[in-house]
Amino acid sequence: MRSLSFDVVGEPLSIKGFTTTRWGITELVPGQAGPWTLDLQLYMTERAAYRFNLTSGTPRLFVQAGEAGATPVPASITASQDVAASWLDGEHRVLEVDMPLAIQAWMEAYLAHQGEAPEEGRKKKRKGAGRAREAEA
Repeated sequence: MRSLSFDVVGEPLSIKGFTTTRWGITELVPGQAGPWTLDLQLYMTERAAYRFNLTSGTPRLFVQAGEAGATPVPASITASQDVAASWLDGEHRVLEVDMPLAIQAWMEAYLAHQGEAPEEGRKKKRKGAGRAREAEA
């Protein structure tokens, strides 16, 4: 588990005469120095998602920040896009930010120590399973 500190800032955004606020994360650093601090914990079941994130062009961290449409209140942080997608499905606001190099190195060490997620290949059916058998006459 690693503690990460950051700030959440909003900037006004105007699109076709409609004004809203675009929220973002700034000053993300390891430690507990910022206005917001969350603990990033890695889970064995998310290893494939971590590898996918690390091999992308720009690895990201995702912060669950309360309900969509309300003022952001950071509650959780993850490096898994799968977890972030489930938060979005639950109509939560998700903010994303570039992953610091120190966190990338920590995740690489975690994956090297725990091993990569096993490939989920197709399971072979036993011979004749799922097929209609010929009736004996």
